[in-house]
Amino acid sequence: MSDWLFDLGNSRLKFCAWRPGLQFGDMQAAAHASESEMGALPDEVAGEVAWVATVASDERRHALLQALRPRFARIGFARSSMRFDGLQVAYPHPERLGIDRFLALLAAERAGIGPVLVVGVGTALTIDLLGREGRHAGGLIAPSPTLMRESLHGRSARLPASGGRRVGFADDTDDALASGCEGAAIALIRAAMTDAAGRLGGPPSLWLHGGGAVQLSPALPSAEYRPALVLQGLADWVGGAAVAPVGGR
Repeated sequence: MSDWLFDLGNSRLKFCAWRPGLQFGDMQAAAHASESEMGALPDEVAGEVAWVATVASDERRHALLQALRPRFARIGFARSSMRFDGLQVAYPHPERLGIDRFLALLAAERAGIGPVLVVGVGTALTIDLLGREGRHAGGLIAPSPTLMRESLHGRSARLPASGGRRVGFADDTDDALASGCEGAAIALIRAAMTDAAGRLGGPPSLWLHGGGAVQLSPALPSAEYRPALVLQGLADWVGGAAVAPVGGR
């Protein structure tokens, strides 16, 4: 019987089956508009241990727990730490580093490819630089293009929350919004790449993950899209952590 890995964000729940020491199964993802939708998991989602990484609200965390308890004997939560194997984070208070960022960095460090700029595009846009020898150099947090659009729509209903395409100079409001919000994110990523290259003496690799990453990828040709990066980091964390699962039926 497989364990399962869960990445609970503010907009989506991603999950997959996993057997220790083996490659994990196909990632599944579900948007959650309300806490009540957490219980609508496929029937095959059940096993011994559910391993969870979450940056979502307490309400959504509780809703996920309620959905998992009848399906799993134990439930364990990943936590950020200052050091984990070869990873050393820059935060003096590692509990303030979002677990999604921590796990994405851990997956990048375990890949052993050298310096990497790790960019998550979800509700927030997060940018973290993993330097040489597994040293986290710090990061940036900004609104994602989706959150920018939703915020503008919330202040002015005439500005649509979605739609349009990114162009140089738009002659339509939808395109102008897409161009401005996506362009702001792309510009920040490019600036971070330039800063990182100056610090390192050469450009790092660029990895993108998160639900909004696909939209930005065409403007960042050097980027690699890693949709399951947080789940991969969670598998790495479970495999190396000397922790006892908590919770249960």
